[in-house]
Formats: sequence, structure tokens, C-alpha cells
Amino acid sequence: MRILVLHQYFLDKGDSGGSRFNELTKIWKDSGHQITVIAGMVHYSTGKKKDKYKGKFILKETNEDQVDIFRCHVSEAYNTNFIGRLWAYFSFVFSSIVAGLFFVRQKHDVIVVTSPPLFIGITGIILSKLKRMPMVFEIRDLWPESAIDTGVLTNKLIIKLAYWFEKTIYKNSVLINCLTPAFKQTLIEKKGINPKKITMIPNASDFSLSETLMKDFDANTFRESKGWGDKLVITYVGAHGVANHLIQVLETAELLKGTAAHFVLIGDGMQKQELINWVKTKGLTNVQFINSVPKEEVFKYILASDLGASVLKKVDTFKTVYSNKTFDYMSCKKPILMAIDGVSRELVEQAQCGVYVEPENPADFAQKVRLYLNDKNRIVQEGEQGYKFALQNFDRQKLGATYLEYLQLIGFNNFSKN
Repeated sequence: MRILVLHQYFLDKGDSGGSRFNELTKIWKDSGHQITVIAGMVHYSTGKKKDKYKGKFILKETNEDQVDIFRCHVSEAYNTNFIGRLWAYFSFVFSSIVAGLFFVRQKHDVIVVTSPPLFIGITGIILSKLKRMPMVFEIRDLWPESAIDTGVLTNKLIIKLAYWFEKTIYKNSVLINCLTPAFKQTLIEKKGINPKKITMIPNASDFSLSETLMKDFDANTFRESKGWGDKLVITYVGAHGVANHLIQVLETAELLKGTAAHFVLIGDGMQKQELINWVKTKGLTNVQFINSVPKEEVFKYILASDLGASVLKKVDTFKTVYSNKTFDYMSCKKPILMAIDGVSRELVEQAQCGVYVEPENPADFAQKVRLYLNDKNRIVQEGEQGYKFALQNFDRQKLGATYLEYLQLIGFNNFSKN
């Protein structure tokens, strides 16, 4: 089977960030299928191009998993402001259409389009129609709702157009994959999508990496090299942007001055320098910022930590999301401080692998951290419970195989029609 994946943020080797489709394409490739990816040249957290992409409009590469990737131009205005981000989105729409029509010459059985951004659906619809291949549309974030709730999208005309376009995408998709049960419920109850058109292949845990590292990794030596000693290390991995509202973590750290609690924030984003400045102004010594690192290095930080933190802004839309790093914490046997309400809270409570923290409530956050300061046995117990729950329900290999079964059925039906 030949699968075309359209993913603006598909990771390059050594990149940090969500690697969902890097792992899925490897699983599909290892199963004997031909995979082609159309992706952007700009990483979502840095907003910058690597030197090898500068001056290029479209560049073909083959990654370490032998997946062909067509890297397409994206404006580096991505992280400047809202207008800059829109320009980056539409620059990719244009370059990806050119790549799909004139550079990707092989015929494909199905195209998988993963959002956000929603505008990537423009490319998906055009390539699906002109190249006569069914489109599977994946929703990793409810957009435009998330942009509206966080205050990123305020123009009424653009909001109206976004909702119209969202409806158009769903109409032109043969299958819609949701990453959480709340997404699925919203599509059925609020957007009127036929349940038969929807499936749910959620984010998952990468046990292949965590289990490999756990065999040989010396967490104590790593901790000593970072100066952590006997501290209770709480690690956050992810973007440092408006949606993450990481000031609540820093305010929690301020409340816990003088305790053994130590906060490590790994990643980049629009608000990172502002957060660093805040810590300096307050004179906090229990907060440590780490620039984005490759996934294997991220897992070392998690394995050497005591707790993982999943954090988002307090808005209703985020009650529908799973934080992808939650599954990394679970695969590394780390309890989770879940500062996200809704389905993420339900996940942690069902798995009994951490505690819910009221978003944007540093006092509650600090109180929950103290639970672990006073009970180290709880860390081991909840870490094991999360690991077992994820192994049973969120194993990437199993979910990748299930996803592939849907794609094969769609591809076969399209072949039969043609």
C-alpha cells in the first residue's frame, strides 16, 4: 500500500517535540508499505529553519526509517505574532500543494492529513481531488475552538471562515481520526458528523524507547551531573507558549522555595524568554530551563526525574485534549501532576498514576507537590500503575497497527472503485 502523509510539523532527525507520525510511519514502513511525507521546513517551537533548508523551496530527503520526505518552504515569521503565524500557515499551504502536484510523482492509495493547523486541509482537499485518492483527516487539536479560547483568534470574520472551512474539510474526508474521546463526542454532538465516519487512534506511549533506556540508563549519575542530588525533580516537557501558561508552574515554584522541590522545564516557544526573566526577577533557584533536546535525551531527563507535569491554560477547549507528553511520563514510570481538566484528568485518575491539579491555581499545585515530598513510596507505586495502564491501552505499536487496518480498508475500497 502507498500512503501519503501531510504533516506540517513532521520531525527531522534529532528534533524535539511530538513524534507521533515519525513513529507511525516507521511502523507502517516496517509492515511493508510505501510511505511518503509532505512536511514543513520550520519547527513549531523555534519558528526557524535549519541551515540545510535555507534558500530552498522544496527539498526531498529520506530519513533514517527510509521514509521519503518532501520538505516545503514555511515562512520564518511563524513565532512573531498572529499575522506572522497565519502567513507561515498559508506559505506551507502553497508550497505543499506545489510539492504534491509536481514533485510527488508516485500515485498513492490514501492521503492522511493531520492538523493543526486547520489550513493544511486546503492542501489535503486539492491533492485528494486532483490525484483521486481518499483523504483521512486527523484532529490533534480542536481548531478553531482552541485558538478562540486562548485569545489567539479574535477576528469574527476569520472565525466564521474557519468554522466554514472546518465543515468543508469534514465533508471531503472519508474518515476522521480523533485523538481523544472528547473530540469524537464534540464532532458527533456539536458538529453533526456521522459517527460511522469517525474513529479514535489516540496519542500513545513509545515503550520501545523507554524500555531500551531503562535497561542501561544510570539515572543517579545523570541526576548528579545536573546537580539535582536528593531534590524532588518535577519535569515539564513541551512548548512554552500562550496555550501552556507556564507562569503557573513558576508561581508554584515560588511557593515551594526552601523545600526539596525542583522544577525542570524543557522546550522552547514564544514565551520562554519572558518566563526566564520572571524567574530571574524573583531570584528563584529551584527552576531550571533546558532548551529543546532530541527525544532520546528527553526520555533521559524524564527517567531521572521524580514526577512529570502536564500543563495547559485554563480554558474549556483543553478539557478535550490529551497532552502527548503524559504518555511519555507513563512509559517512564513517572507519576503525573495533571494541570489539565477533562479527559486528561479522567485518564490520570482512571490509571491512578498521579493527581489532578486545578489549572492556574499555584496554591493547589504546591499542595499536590507536597503530597509527594511527604510520601516517596507514592512515586514508585503510581509510576508502576501508569506504566501498566499505558502498556495495556496506549501502546504505539498496537495502535499503529490498528490505524493501518483502517487505511488499508480505505485504500482497497478506492482501488475497487477505480
